[in-house]
Amino acid sequence: MNTQLSRVTPAACRGPFLLYLLVAIAFIPAAAQDSPDRKAGTVTGLPLPRFVSLKADEVNARVGPGSDYPIAFVFHRAGLPVEILAEFENWRKIRDSDGGTGWVASALVSGRRTAIVTPWVRERTLIQLMSSKGGSTIVAQMEPKAILDIVGCDGEACEAYVGNTKGWVGQKSLWGVYPGETVK
Repeated sequence: MNTQLSRVTPAACRGPFLLYLLVAIAFIPAAAQDSPDRKAGTVTGLPLPRFVSLKADEVNARVGPGSDYPIAFVFHRAGLPVEILAEFENWRKIRDSDGGTGWVASALVSGRRTAIVTPWVRERTLIQLMSSKGGSTIVAQMEPKAILDIVGCDGEACEAYVGNTKGWVGQKSLWGVYPGETVK
């Protein structure tokens, strides 16, 4: 069970849901992995898609870009990385590591980079945080879905904090940075 969000199924969604779905589909861009040349957002001019993190411990994700749209689900974790897929006025269409999409107010996302350790792994597998890039000293072991604060990435590995512990982890073990992406 995903402890990061809770599903909301208001009865009000049934009638206008198709209309909301059609509006939402109109704003779906190609994923970054599908297209190496990302487009600029129409509101911010920043690349789309791009990773950001949530600012608040409770963030409503709606089925469309506006507070009049029903809530699709609620995120319950500040610092959670999400991917911005589209922009519309002060709303951002986001995707989480489970593939869920929704619209959130732009004030609730931050440019602070975070990542989730191997969210696709279901069994308890520990990923090591190393003292240096390519180092042999383990400074921490992380379970799947642990959240890291990214310091920087060189396209192969990321320097990151887990709590107060700083170290390096391979980019391929993270959701919140693109393959080959450099983060400064």
